[in-house]
Amino acid sequence: MSPRGAFVVFEGGDGVGKSTQVALLAERLEAAGREVVTTFEPGGTPLGAVLRGLLLHGEGGEVGPRTEALLYAADKAEHLHQVVRPALGRGAVVVCDRYVDSMVAYQGAGRVLDGDEVERVARWATGDLRPDLTVLLDLDPEAGLGTLTDPDRLESAGLDFHTRARASFLALAGRDPDRYLVLPARRPRDELAGTVAARVEALLSERPGSLAP
Repeated sequence: MSPRGAFVVFEGGDGVGKSTQVALLAERLEAAGREVVTTFEPGGTPLGAVLRGLLLHGEGGEVGPRTEALLYAADKAEHLHQVVRPALGRGAVVVCDRYVDSMVAYQGAGRVLDGDEVERVARWATGDLRPDLTVLLDLDPEAGLGTLTDPDRLESAGLDFHTRARASFLALAGRDPDRYLVLPARRPRDELAGTVAARVEALLSERPGSLAP
């Protein structure tokens, strides 16, 4: 029997430590013999890298809120086509830093667009592929933003923007709690990693190549 892939996403505000936890989970999975693909949005493809420059670093000038949302949707569509779906199809575990929830939180709530409309665009762009597990690292935006040394365009959008985004992340998790693991982002790094690994182990326990005990 061939292994079944799994899709694990890390979400949360800026400065919460997503990239650290992505790397720690990938190490654990690889040690258990799993093929792991770590990736991120925006920017996980060659086209995505161009869009990331436009969206986060202002290359090409300022863009309006709806244009921003559509560019994020294009990044997701290409990312799913080029990276995520092929990896899942061969049985890999895909561990992704940001996905649809970030678009709903930032381009919807943050930019004060209709969240349902933004989510419909994001779901269409991704073919409604849902993560098997979303790990939400929750933190007061003021604490997270205070750790950033060279903030990008979205990180510089202001405390009100990030407060709205945090509320949106939590609302999305509350809507489908079985698919989410919500953790305080300032818990010790290794404690967080252990909690995440335990949840992923449970997810993979009935699939070939599960995490070692």
